Amino acid sequence: MSFEATEHQHVRFNPLRGDWVLVSPHRMKRPWAGQVERPAEVDIPIHDPTNPLCPRVTRPNGQVNPDYESTFVFTNDFPALLEEVPSPPVSDDPLFCAGQARGTCRVMCFHPHTNITLPLMTQKEVRAVIDRWIMELEDLGKKYIWVQIFENKGAVMGCSNPHPHCQIWASSFMPNEAQLKDTNQRQYFLDHGTPMLMDYVARELEKKGHLLVLSWRVTRNTGCSMVVTTHLCYAQPQLKSLWWAMRCWHRPNVT
Repeated sequence: MSFEATEHQHVRFNPLRGDWVLVSPHRMKRPWAGQVERPAEVDIPIHDPTNPLCPRVTRPNGQVNPDYESTFVFTNDFPALLEEVPSPPVSDDPLFCAGQARGTCRVMCFHPHTNITLPLMTQKEVRAVIDRWIMELEDLGKKYIWVQIFENKGAVMGCSNPHPHCQIWASSFMPNEAQLKDTNQRQYFLDHGTPMLMDYVARELEKKGHLLVLSWRVTRNTGCSMVVTTHLCYAQPQLKSLWWAMRCWHRPNVT
């Protein structure tokens, strides 16, 4: 019997994390009787006077949001990270260690209307969002080693507020996943002299015509990666505008 990747179980190496992933394609043949949920039918108003992210609404801390017409950024009223906190004492027990964690959390509203999402916004409105991302990244990046901009969208993801917004977390430490991938990419560059992700994109482009590529080492059915085909460094002058960088992004060549 000869090995078939689409039929026989095997493990695949993930160079970004440095670990191995079990792949069992034959399990796709099993009967499936999972429950299917219907999308919730919710009538979202343009403006909700009780929503703390809407313009002119008072937030839980007593501050009133301005009558903003584009993007609006403020420090999270219930942040996971604070700038000034005492550091934990040094532990003599290697099994119970704690370290310093400082940072800040911001909330960024994309649009004054609650019943709109980023994909439905105009190009001008999306440009304003991207430009503000750049401003926040450059501002927080001067003080913190890690800045992460992310969006939890939808109640199923734990986002209870339908207003279009994202979170911006900046920290004095690198998250575990980011640290792991940074270490492995640095080692790959030392070993091969080329960026790992650029080599990965080159391999995928050899297959021709891929609009969307399911990662070869994906661990779940929602796993997806986007990688630009042009290698740009954050420090390069031409990357001053993320919008310019996105114009270099060729959609047919994205993984």
